[in-house]
Amino acid sequence: MTTVTPVRALLSVSDKTGLVDLGTALSARGVELVSTGGTAKALREAGLAVKDISELTGFPEMMDGRVKTLHPKVHGGLLAVRDNPEHAASMAEHAIGPIDIVVVNLYPFEATVAKGAERDEVIENIDIGGPSMVRSAAKNHAFVAIVTDPADYAELIGELESNGGTTYDFRRRLAAKAYATTAAYDAAISQWFAGVDLGEKFAPLVSMSRVLAGSLRYGENPHQDAALYVPRGPHVAGLPQAEQVQGKELSYNNYNDANAALELCAEFRGQKPSVVIVKHANPCGVAQGESLLEAWQGALQCDDVSAFGGIVAVNTPLDGATAEAITQIFTEVVVAPGADEEARAIFAKKKNLRLLLTQGLPDPRRAGQVMAQIAGGILVQDRDNGAIGFDDLKVVTKRAPTDRELADCLFAWTVARHVKSNAIVYARDGITAGIGAGQMNRRDSSRIAAMKAAEAAAKFGWAESRAVGSAVASDAFFPFADGLLAAAEAGATAVIQPGGSIRDEDVIKAADEAGLAMVFTGMRHFRH
Repeated sequence: MTTVTPVRALLSVSDKTGLVDLGTALSARGVELVSTGGTAKALREAGLAVKDISELTGFPEMMDGRVKTLHPKVHGGLLAVRDNPEHAASMAEHAIGPIDIVVVNLYPFEATVAKGAERDEVIENIDIGGPSMVRSAAKNHAFVAIVTDPADYAELIGELESNGGTTYDFRRRLAAKAYATTAAYDAAISQWFAGVDLGEKFAPLVSMSRVLAGSLRYGENPHQDAALYVPRGPHVAGLPQAEQVQGKELSYNNYNDANAALELCAEFRGQKPSVVIVKHANPCGVAQGESLLEAWQGALQCDDVSAFGGIVAVNTPLDGATAEAITQIFTEVVVAPGADEEARAIFAKKKNLRLLLTQGLPDPRRAGQVMAQIAGGILVQDRDNGAIGFDDLKVVTKRAPTDRELADCLFAWTVARHVKSNAIVYARDGITAGIGAGQMNRRDSSRIAAMKAAEAAAKFGWAESRAVGSAVASDAFFPFADGLLAAAEAGATAVIQPGGSIRDEDVIKAADEAGLAMVFTGMRHFRH
């Protein structure tokens, strides 16, 4: 394929960024500018000669601008195969001139939805002529350059300066991007119709719109390639939008683990200083304190072995004392809503540590859906944003929990919902004492969590394990009493669990015999 020297360009854009500079560059090279509505106005105001689309088609723009480019003299000029004699004859017979460059960006549909516009305004911001021109030009990329992103204007100008026209490789890349653009645009419209206009949670046909944010060094393992995509349009701010103050590029595993830490830390938005330490997407220590430093020390002492090489998330801006303590062990990533100058200076001494500032925490109860791939399909479900409070708890044992036990129950329950199943969490005074994650049975999770609590007591010289006098949370019901009895043996005095087993009465009886207080939530939190 050859380089195409442009004679005519059609420009029709909603986003006027860079428009005048591009129009000036094209005009300086003798390219005729054809345009529509506001785009033509902006170019004329810059002193450029512009032909209205109505001059090209012989028809005025009509129906409030809904019909202006849907015409054979536009699409014939875009779709004609220039070296096809029959196409050339049709162009000559009907006075259709070629269009060599198309610059289009589409009506701001997503922005219109995001600002809460009424339905009629949303509908009017569904672009018809724009996507039609984009698709026509992209199909005929052998001869036509289609530019849909202002970020590509500079490269277009560079092509003209270096080659005197557009090269085939350049046009082909633009075409691929153009089809991705219209696909994403249509996906946004279909999602709005299904989710907002029709209220369908699971639409019959689903399209997803994502933008490449960047390639990652590798995936979970070095032999796996990986990349990060973010949603188009309005979405929840998270790690991809955070300011990375320092440190190496984040890896696939860094993103996955840091997101687990951020999501759990978000549970403590607006509460007293809280610290979450995560390893392999599971929390290994969570604590609240009167200061962030106190919370850090409590979280670390839960399992300082697993914390080595872990991810830390905090719910309040970092201070120097906490930053100094965190840097005493090897830490991969620290996520915080902010950091003072002293904290930044301390972290700067650890050049490989990544510091991410999110300027806030996401809503842990936000609506949305999550997806998981399986062979032959994709599983889709609502986010687990279910919540319980004190009033939702049902006391099922002879002994009711004390106020302190209730507070510990809810804290342990909050952590357990973020631990891979089967999950058991011991907590006392707003600090996790032991966490058992991802076991094939609940008894083993109880034993592992108790073992970690005992190891911490021995290492730090405590008189007794923090599991003594703790509350224990189970993400799902105890199918047998063995897991509960393992918790009692570790010293737990209160239990929070969903209930719902056919053996609930046996478990309640065992709890009564052990002197435990137990509450049912009526809600489970499996996490696989």
